[in-house]
Amino acid sequence: MNQIKIIVEQYPDGYIAYPAKMQGVVVGQGDTYQEALDDVKSAIIFHLETFGKKVFQDYDLIAANIAEVTI
Repeated sequence: MNQIKIIVEQYPDGYIAYPAKMQGVVVGQGDTYQEALDDVKSAIIFHLETFGKKVFQDYDLIAANIAEVTI
């Protein structure tokens, strides 16, 4: 069993969730925070069954930060 850090973003029309440090595109969505987590968990399981554990990058993620820049 692996602990996976999930990033959850909130928008006016719902939530988007995706795993940190995983290769490939794995995204979940939902009207609530919990729905997005449940959806991304299902997507992660499918991704692992399809591609195997090699999709995890082999470094430890210490933190995920959000920064803002002006362009």
